[in-house]
Amino acid sequence: MRRDRLLAYALIAPSILFLAVIFLIPLGQTIALAFTRHGTFGLANFARMAGDLNFRNAVANTLGLVIVVVPLQLALALGMSMMLRHLKRGRELILWIWSIPLGVSDLAAGLVWLGILTEKGYLNTILYHLGVIHGPVSWLTYETPLALFIGILVAEIWRATAIIFVVLVAGTQLIPAEFEEAASVFGATAWQRFRRVTVPLLRPSIQTALILRTVLAFEAFAVVLAIGGQNFPVLLSQAYLWQDTNQDYGVAAAYAVLIMLITLAATLFYLVALRPRAGEVA
Repeated sequence: MRRDRLLAYALIAPSILFLAVIFLIPLGQTIALAFTRHGTFGLANFARMAGDLNFRNAVANTLGLVIVVVPLQLALALGMSMMLRHLKRGRELILWIWSIPLGVSDLAAGLVWLGILTEKGYLNTILYHLGVIHGPVSWLTYETPLALFIGILVAEIWRATAIIFVVLVAGTQLIPAEFEEAASVFGATAWQRFRRVTVPLLRPSIQTALILRTVLAFEAFAVVLAIGGQNFPVLLSQAYLWQDTNQDYGVAAAYAVLIMLITLAATLFYLVALRPRAGEVA
């Protein structure tokens, strides 16, 4: 028994070492950098971060994006996975088409949607030919914050809904068909089967998908920067600005630590609120 235990630890040792070198050491350095300014340990970097003119807007924009985009993507992914589950033909083709955005980089997706939403983009061209507008309309300026937010929202929904969708599809494949068949025999409607059988059994998959997507939503950067630039600051773009433009690595690290703490809090919330129960699909 002791020998088997030592073998198990020996087998996972390379992974732990790799994780320590690639993740834990840089994480410790970032935290130390965030709490050190001019050789003095303290909260000076966080104070300077909080005094940043764009800090409040970055927090509000990031939270607004997460609060709106994640539930919408979950609802869309649930609907897509249920539709795919009941398809008899062309299932693999539809799965492949809906998963295409996973192969598109964040920056490429942002540039594609920038080409659609810019003044001379496809959206204005279509609206002009339909007679809806009489000339180019600026959708992505600081003077049109709602249109800018919606543009980024649509781009994020197109780009990242597939992340939740793939996780939920994997979860639905683990649900025994006998459960829904039994509910149907006892007279449950399609909505009742979905709400009382499918969703509870999908709880672990939903939990995993929400954790993954929420963490990535708090780290939204390339799409936002490509479409909105500094007209729509978010936490990660501010960290990049302080790192690259201002050359203030301490404040950039403070932004990184803040993002980490927020994502950890969101993860703990999902782990508690959506804790799998006995009999649910893992």
